Amino acid sequence: MAAKSAPYEELEVGDRVVRITNPGRVYFSARGETKLDLARYYLSVGEGIVRALRERPCMMHRFPDGVDGEKVHQKRLPRGAPPWVETVRVDFPRYGRHAHELCVTELASVIWATQMSCVEFHPWNSRRADTEKPDEWRIDLDPMPDCSFDRVREVAGVAREVLDELGAVGWPKTSGGSGLHIYVRIEPRWGFADVRRAAHAFAREVERRAGDLVDLTWWRRERDPRAVFVDYNQNTRDHTIRSAYSVIGVPEARVSTPIRWDELADVDPREFTIATVPARFAELGDLHEGIDEAVYSLDELLEWADRDDLPSGEDVP
Repeated sequence: MAAKSAPYEELEVGDRVVRITNPGRVYFSARGETKLDLARYYLSVGEGIVRALRERPCMMHRFPDGVDGEKVHQKRLPRGAPPWVETVRVDFPRYGRHAHELCVTELASVIWATQMSCVEFHPWNSRRADTEKPDEWRIDLDPMPDCSFDRVREVAGVAREVLDELGAVGWPKTSGGSGLHIYVRIEPRWGFADVRRAAHAFAREVERRAGDLVDLTWWRRERDPRAVFVDYNQNTRDHTIRSAYSVIGVPEARVSTPIRWDELADVDPREFTIATVPARFAELGDLHEGIDEAVYSLDELLEWADRDDLPSGEDVP
């Protein structure tokens, strides 16, 4: 008779001890990684995942039965959290509701969330000091169904060219899927509507330079299926995407992974998984380490938005 796996395993995380129950439950069917493997992965990239999530409201994407099962989108912190797990209140005026969302300030909170079956971490682009003033502008290069990753690379190169001319530092990462994300730290002076409007102006400039590689047509069904959509809407209030170092809920356990610009020509996002990223992190450290020191002002982009007569962030179809 096969031996039963241990009912739990305790992990030391700084000064905390976090109990992982059902540690042998398979979460990722492609190679058989377990819930405990997931927790150990997040331990291995601890500095990076905490930097990506620190002080931000964070939606948890939970998979209680592994990623082949049902996904639960969790805004509110699950019940039973230890007192040291911090939260931040966010309001949803349109619905007259609010939620106290996970607010990571230490690695133990990430490991506790993993114990609660969280695989993906989706933070806001603002912090709890003022949740209505983003400090992160997100450039999401979203390929349409027939778009090759080579075309995504080309658009990323154009985006970097525009960022360099603006004097903004872009921090690229794989999306975990077939796209790329570029993050820019910004001054927390503007609301979501202005940040989205600035992002729209940037996307328009990338479209002008990239030609048929980019299609900003609003309705997805009307876009060129071979093009990249520079998704400025990811800067809308309460829109979230996976953080750097977040795992994606697919059987291969891919990871949204920071890269260097000089890696762009050869990078294959499929190679970044919970099996490979720990060694990469041990060798290179957190490639987004300097992001908080490279702060950009949106003033010029908002002038571009005025020039192009772009609608405000609230005027969304």
